[in-house]
Amino acid sequence: MRELTEPLGVKVEVRDKGSWARVQHLAKLGDLDLVAGAFMTSERIGYMDYVLPPMTHLPTNVWVPKDRPFEYRHWPDLLMKRGSTLINNSFGQRFDQYAKANLMIEGVRTIEQSFLMARAGRVDYVLYEQLQGQVKLQRLGLAGDFIALDPPISREGLFFAFPKGSPCNSESFREAFMERLSHLTVNRRLPALIEEYTARYVGNQDL
Repeated sequence: MRELTEPLGVKVEVRDKGSWARVQHLAKLGDLDLVAGAFMTSERIGYMDYVLPPMTHLPTNVWVPKDRPFEYRHWPDLLMKRGSTLINNSFGQRFDQYAKANLMIEGVRTIEQSFLMARAGRVDYVLYEQLQGQVKLQRLGLAGDFIALDPPISREGLFFAFPKGSPCNSESFREAFMERLSHLTVNRRLPALIEEYTARYVGNQDL
């Protein structure tokens, strides 16, 4: 974040606001100035202004206990199985609509809870992003207990987004932020930072 905002003369304070559902609630109220990492949906466009380009594209996988895998090739392979993920999580509008109409997916407050439910046999699978899943499982000490099935259910752009109610959300600042983001993306600095910090998290190193 420093490399994005300091050249703009802005100091950013990064805070952990709890669950993803709470982050979205605060964004709707305008009590956050920036959401650093959100998939784009038509609902969220109603209360957040997204910044292009996306910071990265993330695959989302079906995670299953290593001792209870099942064949997965297409979304219908999840029919009649029980899944879990974060409350209000999105994996792209097409999959979200399919899941709402056809799948049994329980929303929970933390993804750690989803993985523990799967390990206990309460659900058959967990839906979560590939990189974040590796990080969470490493920190839970369960990295060797789960596998991510291929192919991913979706591969969506991950964006910075300014809540519409934030006093920091001005057109001029969004444009300056977008120019800085584009510069870091074109020069491969942003992808390099993502790779560096992903490796640190997965390796459980101190930041």
